Amino acid sequence: MNPASQKVLENTRNIGISAHIDSGKTTLTERVLFYAGKIHKIEEVRGGGAGATMDHMELEKEKGITITSAATTCNSLTTKINIIDTPGHVDFTVEVERSLRVLDGAIMILCGVAGIQSQSITVDRQMKRYRVPRLAFINKLDRMGANPHNGIKGIRDILDLNAVAMQLPIGLEENHKGVVDLITMKAIYFDGEHGDDLRFEEIPDEMKSDAESYRAEMLEAVSMFDDQMMEDLLEEKEIAEESIHAAVKIGVHSLELCPVYMGSAFKNKGVQSLLDAVISYLPSPLEAASTKATDIKTDEEVLLSCDPDKPTVAMAFKLTEEQFGQLTYTRVYQGKLSKGDQVTNSRTANKMRVGRMVRMHSNDRENIDVAEAGDIIAMVGVDCASGDTFCGEGIRVSCESIFVPDAVISLAVKGKDNEQHMKMSKALGRFMREDPTFHVSSDEESGDTIISGMGELHLDIYIERMRREFEADVIVGAPQVNYREAITTAADYDYLHKKQTGGSGQLGVRGDLRISGHPVDGNFENKIFGGSIPSEHIGACEKGFKDVMVKG
Repeated sequence: MNPASQKVLENTRNIGISAHIDSGKTTLTERVLFYAGKIHKIEEVRGGGAGATMDHMELEKEKGITITSAATTCNSLTTKINIIDTPGHVDFTVEVERSLRVLDGAIMILCGVAGIQSQSITVDRQMKRYRVPRLAFINKLDRMGANPHNGIKGIRDILDLNAVAMQLPIGLEENHKGVVDLITMKAIYFDGEHGDDLRFEEIPDEMKSDAESYRAEMLEAVSMFDDQMMEDLLEEKEIAEESIHAAVKIGVHSLELCPVYMGSAFKNKGVQSLLDAVISYLPSPLEAASTKATDIKTDEEVLLSCDPDKPTVAMAFKLTEEQFGQLTYTRVYQGKLSKGDQVTNSRTANKMRVGRMVRMHSNDRENIDVAEAGDIIAMVGVDCASGDTFCGEGIRVSCESIFVPDAVISLAVKGKDNEQHMKMSKALGRFMREDPTFHVSSDEESGDTIISGMGELHLDIYIERMRREFEADVIVGAPQVNYREAITTAADYDYLHKKQTGGSGQLGVRGDLRISGHPVDGNFENKIFGGSIPSEHIGACEKGFKDVMVKG
């Protein structure tokens, strides 16, 4: 690998922000973009103004929730940070799933009042499934009832993680002013309208003893990853800052340490320290665990290396339909993608040419010509499915796909008339391509179109999108329950079948049929004797009987 590429990769971070509903993911992302100089005005998720940068859909702005994960790139000092802001509702869990699948690190946010909540547990399970190193951020310390130590206790007891406080809050609720950094033992205050002026002071006298005891606890936990530090601690020597940083990094990368940061994103406190921790402790693409892929020919496992000079391997992890065609969010794992290159889709074996490539900033985009290993970009107008692997010359592998949970709720939908039904069908086709947890089926008996998904909100959002984006007038209802008649007692039934055919040499057929229906079992028993009904007709009688038994 050439030194320039190595330098770029060392200074790249691919991170996701995940949490329970309303923990402040989008608000935090907005602050990160502001401090990194990507945006020049902070907007809020709720309230007036243009709405948060990452919530670009009209529905997201109206409801104040994140529905689809959005990607952006910003630069903090010399480091390029690719961020994916994910939804919190369990209904959109596949958005979190596919984001964590392609990321190297994550920030898990907890509410300072509620602590661990139901979706925090789901997100934790997803992070463990894809072995994603993480930092925790306890947010909303300006709210009434905030207590970060409950959050840390929850991370240890409920999520079973080795959580260690790296900071202490200076004041809580309306008195929340800043944080104490337990590594440098300085108090940090966030001044200015947007908290962008950092002021470093001595720790307030009333907090000194607390800070000392929490620092000792932190050093004890961190020294597990550095034998020399452990010795120095036992001998009560001074511990250098660099060795603390190095040990924390080892602990985070090995998934055995979860450093906890604190603040209030809404009140612009604590975000810069978290950003510094992302750069210091979360892995670059070079340091991240190697991604596994399967060789198509030999079925053997292959480890991909984050090297731009090796054969290209990239994975499509999310699709969205746009007016100009399909937008395919892609993580480049190995090699490079250049405009005009030919790559092969390893699932379909189809060759395709890479056309327009863009770097996403929420809904805006900038054109690029080359994307190297470790990058997250989007390709325009590529025909593929979510989870497909693209391979360059000389390699045929398939990346491990994304875990997709089963659907849990269904609704029946139909267009008001034929034209509306066509619009609805077009919308459903697009939604199925975009979202692996959204399913469409047809009920054979009632003729209903049934949509299934991860929850009521999930389906409500898609129905609303059908009405807005496709102008489809749809009627929604619960799926019909098909009631059937069942035979409960034996009954005799007598029927005379006459078939009269004219013309020379034709024979008139007269059949006398008696059926005795028996309850439940629906067995067909032939008691015809003496050939009174030709044997070739018996099969048709049995088939007709069985058809009726199925339908009731």
